[in-house]
Amino acid sequence: MPQIVLRNLSKDFDGTAALRNINLEIERGELISLLGPSGCGKTTTIRIIAGFLQPSSGAVIYEGKDITRLPPQKRNFGMVFQNYALFPHLNVFENVAFGLKAQGAPSSEVRRTVSRALELVNLPDYGHRQIHELSGGEQQRVAIARAIAFAPQVLLLDEPLSNLDAALRERTRAQLRELIKRLQITSIFVTHDQEEAFALSDRIAVINQGVCQQVGAPEELYDNPANEFVASFLGRSNFLEARIEAINNGHLACRISPEIVILVPAGGANSSLAVGEEVRLMVRPEAVQLRARQNRAGGISGRVLSKRFAGAMTIYLIEVDGHKVQSMLLSRADRTSFSVGEQVEALIPGESIRLFPAHTDWGPRRP
Repeated sequence: MPQIVLRNLSKDFDGTAALRNINLEIERGELISLLGPSGCGKTTTIRIIAGFLQPSSGAVIYEGKDITRLPPQKRNFGMVFQNYALFPHLNVFENVAFGLKAQGAPSSEVRRTVSRALELVNLPDYGHRQIHELSGGEQQRVAIARAIAFAPQVLLLDEPLSNLDAALRERTRAQLRELIKRLQITSIFVTHDQEEAFALSDRIAVINQGVCQQVGAPEELYDNPANEFVASFLGRSNFLEARIEAINNGHLACRISPEIVILVPAGGANSSLAVGEEVRLMVRPEAVQLRARQNRAGGISGRVLSKRFAGAMTIYLIEVDGHKVQSMLLSRADRTSFSVGEQVEALIPGESIRLFPAHTDWGPRRP
């Protein structure tokens, strides 16, 4: 049985729908991320789970019981906020101990529990320090220590890493996942950062405009997005307008221009598509390979419009019969490099292509 079930959750603010029929099951010990753009409804969702907001309709089920109307202090859920919400007039020990003291825990238990919590976040000797003496990463770990000190059944984290610089954020999220898995706490993590969600999560729920678009493992969402929004929000994507001209030998013949037809496997998610249908063809830039123009079968002639070095990868923008296509190639010294203006051939394997219905509005996409 799932530990947490969100059943048809909806929330309106002054007549505006913030959430629309969110359904989600979360297993015990799972680390799941709510991922989406700003204003999509992910923070509203986690605040309803915490009990800080009441849904307009729907229910929050915890271990088989409806806790929708249960006040936050009776849910035994730990919460870590974006701004950490630490008390500046209390030292580290007193911040971590605050909730335990409020519950009336004996002094000996408070000392033992706080010491263990600080050890778990690698701050064993920080109890006497003042909050203003800590770095951003240390403050974040104190906030986590406070949240786990009273042994919560569920840990809720609302963008807790967003105030850290990139390098510290990367180190901290690895430490956070290791800690959560060691403690086996069911955790729900809110973020707008796809890399953060990929690095932390067992599963990801992608939310847009108050609707849960897709739930799955990071690899599943990246390789098999349910719709165009998920494809565009998770990583880079090329989208090409196409028309299905024929279905032959298990392949869809998709014409993207008078000169170019691309064959795409007809099975799976593409099995419902028909001849004559307008579609949007999606392919990831790392799946698009380039070679010098050879006029050989399988290659699509194009010209390099731009080239950008991005560390491990080099990103090319190619013009292909009026279409612009990105290609990401490894930046290796032994790899052929192409110059701006050079004539090339793009190779797009049909197995790496996803097809989506044309003229569907999935809302704002990642810029």
